[in-house]
Amino acid sequence: MTEVKSEKKADDENVVYVGTKPFMNYVTSVVMQFTTQKKDEVTVKARGKFISRAVDIAEVVRKKFLKEQDVKVKEIKIGSEEFENKEGKKVSVSTIEITLSK
Repeated sequence: MTEVKSEKKADDENVVYVGTKPFMNYVTSVVMQFTTQKKDEVTVKARGKFISRAVDIAEVVRKKFLKEQDVKVKEIKIGSEEFENKEGKKVSVSTIEITLSK
């Protein structure tokens, strides 16, 4: 399905793509961006079956790891992407972007 993308574009610097890696890898990635990289905003992106995982990641970051820093949900965008699967059939998959800010 979706995986953390290794090639980063300039506008993707503060984006965490949720995929199949262990849950805490994503939580750590978001926390590191806020703390060591001093980002004011971090966006957690996911699609399909990883959407609920993205929500969990955002909530764990806010309520457990960065509770004292008062991280808030700035924006939530939902949508869908359409593409062709291996059989050539058009498939629609849901997407979510959760933007957290200090």
